[in-house]
Amino acid sequence: MPGYLDYARIGPLSRPAAAALAEVSALAGRLDPADLARLFALSDAALNSAAALLDARPHEITLAPSTSNGLFTVAAALPGSGTVLVPRGEFPANLYPWLRFAGRGGPAVRLVDPAGERHITPDLLRRHLTPDVTALAVSAVDSLTGHLAPLAALKEVLGPGRLLIVDAIQGLGSVPLEADAADVLVSGGQKWLRAGWGAALLLIRDRCAERLVPGLGGWAGVTDPFAPRHPAPSLAGAAAHLATNPDFSAAAALGAAIDDLAGQGGPAVVGGRIRAVLGELLDRARRAGAEVLLDGLGAQERGGIGAFRLPGHDPAAVHRALETGGVITTRRDEWIRLSPHASTPDDAADLLAEALRPFAHPTSHPATHSTSHSQEPACPTN
Repeated sequence: MPGYLDYARIGPLSRPAAAALAEVSALAGRLDPADLARLFALSDAALNSAAALLDARPHEITLAPSTSNGLFTVAAALPGSGTVLVPRGEFPANLYPWLRFAGRGGPAVRLVDPAGERHITPDLLRRHLTPDVTALAVSAVDSLTGHLAPLAALKEVLGPGRLLIVDAIQGLGSVPLEADAADVLVSGGQKWLRAGWGAALLLIRDRCAERLVPGLGGWAGVTDPFAPRHPAPSLAGAAAHLATNPDFSAAAALGAAIDDLAGQGGPAVVGGRIRAVLGELLDRARRAGAEVLLDGLGAQERGGIGAFRLPGHDPAAVHRALETGGVITTRRDEWIRLSPHASTPDDAADLLAEALRPFAHPTSHPATHSTSHSQEPACPTN
């Protein structure tokens, strides 16, 4: 669908991912010993592909059922003797794991108000670094503004003694990430990677592994799950945090999606195309008189997401008109969020312009907006 501009919500399953799902379904229909070994091999291959993407060792990565599950796994693994900083504007999936475990054996939580800005900066982080702070949890790309977090700069401020925990689902597959700065990184595959649901990457680097205990680690995370007596020693690396075996179908699809990304030139090439398409879409919105959220962001400061509003017009009516015109977006309160992919055709910009034409107030001086915005509605879809 040429006007599908909602990859930050759901990325339609790619052909390689769909083919992987079909292969695993065929194997599951037979399940002789060789087929069972093939299922495990596909899961291991996905971890190897992910390791190459994230510049990690394969044992530093395991599979969780979802981004949220992975973040809860990390929250359960952190000792309760410190404080986790979380920007107040974070997507709720990166808030509730820390809130739920605070007071239940996990660290305390301090919400950082970015003082008029949605995102946290190195200077702001530095001002909040009290001795009790042990970690910062942050999204690689903000789910509404598209701001790309300066992960390396944030990690430099944190230093080696504090953890940088990254929810990467809105960045992985859409733009290059400074993934080597992340001590812990979690990302599902149902958005930019177009891998569907059921598997998420959980990266725990060796440099911090000993600081996380396997709070949710179950039988699949120990060296001898069939030992006559338990508990058994935990596995080395991120696998210690496995509760059970992964969803083999989802793992295979995720691995195929990562391989497909690499085959297209990797995040640099794919991300460059996404940014170019998004830039054209936002330009068309500006020509219609739209105000772009955080319009002052430089090209390298934005991921694959941009949001706009049309002053004086009901955002619900604008959203409906876009959908009627074949342009699929997400509405967050007064903002319309655009999130194209590398495969988005050039005529998507024409569709957007045509759908906005009834609301247009052309201007040669686009408005900017870089201050706070309304809170996201309940139960958003990221």
